[in-house]
Amino acid sequence: MNILDTYTTKAPSPQNILDIFSGEWSSRLPASNNLVTSPGHAALFEDPRIDWAAAILGGFVGKICLELGSLEGGHSYMMQKMGAKKIIAIEANSRAFLKCLCIKEIFDLNKVEFRYGDFRNFFVENSDHYDILIASGVLYHMLDPLQLIKQMSQVSDQLYIWTHYYDASIINARADLRPKFRVLQDVEKDGAHYQWIEQSYDSALSWNGFCGGSAPTSRWLTRESIVKYLNASGYNRIDISHEAKDHPNGPCFAVCAQRT
Repeated sequence: MNILDTYTTKAPSPQNILDIFSGEWSSRLPASNNLVTSPGHAALFEDPRIDWAAAILGGFVGKICLELGSLEGGHSYMMQKMGAKKIIAIEANSRAFLKCLCIKEIFDLNKVEFRYGDFRNFFVENSDHYDILIASGVLYHMLDPLQLIKQMSQVSDQLYIWTHYYDASIINARADLRPKFRVLQDVEKDGAHYQWIEQSYDSALSWNGFCGGSAPTSRWLTRESIVKYLNASGYNRIDISHEAKDHPNGPCFAVCAQRT
C-alpha cells in the first residue's frame, strides 16, 4: 500500500469516516441517517433484541451499564438513545474498537466510554457493580464460557445475553456446520456438571471484519447448561426470547437473567 492511499480528497463528512473501514462492517446504520456501511447486513443499531431486553429489565433510563464486546457500537448507541446514564463498552478487537470510535464521533455518544481490552481481564481488576450487563454475541466465543458467566454474575443482578448454543440434533444435520465441531464434553464447575463442545473458526479468520474470539477455537455450551449455570449463579428469573434454531450460524437465543 502507498501511504498516499490513506488520504482523502473529499470534503469532510460522516460517510468518509465510515468508508475508512469499507468492506469490514457487520452492522448497518438506521436508514434515516442516509449513511452506508459495507457490507453492513446486521441491524444492530435497531435491534429488537435490545428493545426486548429493555422491556424485561425495566428499561435503561438512568442506568449504569456494562457492555461486553461492543463490536461496532450499535447496542451502545441504542442504550444511550434509551436514556442510559453511563455505558462502559469493552472491545478486544482493535479494528472493531476503532469502528466504535467512528460511531461515537458521528453520533456524539457522550454517555458511552469505549475501552480497548479483554473484558476477562477487566473483571479481575474491577470492583464496581452495574445496573445492567449486556453480553450480546460473546459467550460462544469464549474458551471458558462458564467462567465468563461466573464473572458476569459477580458484577450485576441483571444480565442480557444473546448467544449461540450447541444442539447435536441441529448441528449434525447441517453439512456446513458439522465439520467445525469436535466432541461434546462434560465439564465440572462449582460442584455441578455441564456440557460444552469446541468449535473452530477455520476460514473466517482470514476476513478483516472477523468479529469472533481471540483464539482459533472457542467452546459452545448446550442450551441446558447455560440456563442451569445461570440458575446456579443465583438468577431466579430467566426470560428467553428471539430463539432461532435455524439461524445460519447455528441455534441461538436471547436470555434475560435477574436476581429478584
